[in-house]
Amino acid sequence: MPRKPLVALVGRPNVGKSTLFNRLVGERLAVIDSIPGTTRDRIQGESFWNGVTFNIIDTGGIEVYQPKGTRDVRPLAEGSIDFVPQIEGQALIAAEDADVIILVVDSEQGITAADQDIVNVLRRHAQSKPILIAANKADNPQRNNDAFEFYGLGFERVYPISAFHNLGVGDMLDGIVEALQETELDLSDEEDEDDHLKIAIVGRPNVGKSSLINHLLGEERTIVSPLAGTTRDAIDTEIQWHNMPVTLIDTAGIRRRGKIEPGVEKYSVLRTMKAIERCDVALLLVDAVDGVTEQDQHIAGYILEANKSVVVVVNKWDLVEKDSHTMTQYLDMMREKFNFLPNAPAIFISALTGQRIHQVLETANRIWETRSFRISTSELNRILRDALQKHPPPQKGTRQLKIYFASQVAVDPPVFLFHVNDTRLVHFTYKRFLENQIRAVYSFEGTPIILSFRPRDGMLDK
Repeated sequence: MPRKPLVALVGRPNVGKSTLFNRLVGERLAVIDSIPGTTRDRIQGESFWNGVTFNIIDTGGIEVYQPKGTRDVRPLAEGSIDFVPQIEGQALIAAEDADVIILVVDSEQGITAADQDIVNVLRRHAQSKPILIAANKADNPQRNNDAFEFYGLGFERVYPISAFHNLGVGDMLDGIVEALQETELDLSDEEDEDDHLKIAIVGRPNVGKSSLINHLLGEERTIVSPLAGTTRDAIDTEIQWHNMPVTLIDTAGIRRRGKIEPGVEKYSVLRTMKAIERCDVALLLVDAVDGVTEQDQHIAGYILEANKSVVVVVNKWDLVEKDSHTMTQYLDMMREKFNFLPNAPAIFISALTGQRIHQVLETANRIWETRSFRISTSELNRILRDALQKHPPPQKGTRQLKIYFASQVAVDPPVFLFHVNDTRLVHFTYKRFLENQIRAVYSFEGTPIILSFRPRDGMLDK
């Protein structure tokens, strides 16, 4: 599928970006507070309008401080820091990654020096990107009129809105879709003809992602450093492997949410999430010395939520003291920590010495092929009949779940549709049981499978 367009919300603190974000994605994902700077972590959501689906990224407020002696002197408050380098980096990466930028301003306060400074930054870095102004807090006719002051910033699209009261948001969404259609993006739902294997290498900082990709490439194509956080961008490199193209995507390390710094690092995490979204198989690197950490589990969750296949790659295996039971014990520990992953294979490597590096692409390719595997309808229903005999469907009150038949309706990832009498009778434990019965025959190693339930003929069987 074509990648979803990305719309970035930028602006100074406390202008209502998080409120607008929640309104656009239809759920309360961002933390809202009157204290400037509440939004510290990158939050991404999906929005749909007029037949177009796009991703929304909410950011922390951009603070601009100028040195003394300039046009507008705003001294730093005690205990605060100069955010100018972070602002430059944040605006630059937003300009590079976003397809449309929404500058959120406050119609109550009018144009401020900080708004103008942000505009100057965006003009330098986002000359070719559509920039829309959302004049927020325009919740009465006077504020609505005041919002037109923001045409003075030099942009053609100014939308008076009230994100809190949902006023004018529809007009702004029309403007977003119009701006996206003016770009050269493919907004259709047609399948992407580029169907070669794409592998994202993800993990915590300093677990050896760049070292692994350098070894796979056979040359120093990315910077390798013992300092955490060296890789800021998601870097694509295409190689030929067994006469087939393979794209390797190196990414920035994902630190746990409370440790993510504002500015460039926040957008580095965004790029990693985008890399996961557009890959087929994610290589989740784990530090053999540290073991599986809570953050490793979080990253595995990101991969699973994106319905991508996963291979767990245990790096630095050469640094572990071993006996004949070490690998078995390590595998048992990983199965416990990653018990939510779909039969994910594990490889024990050393990116430094090259130990078992040859298994990485072999395993990733094998897992990729499972994403396109299809079970015939007759075989799937044979598995279903056996499952129903082993464990009859659950009952709620006087009604029992009935499953009439099943079919596989999609691949990449595999999707199975079950026709039932009443979807409300499908308990998640029985859904898990059916998935395990399918995997007992066809493992779909490392690949998530989706089970969907639909009432027969769209009607409940009374």
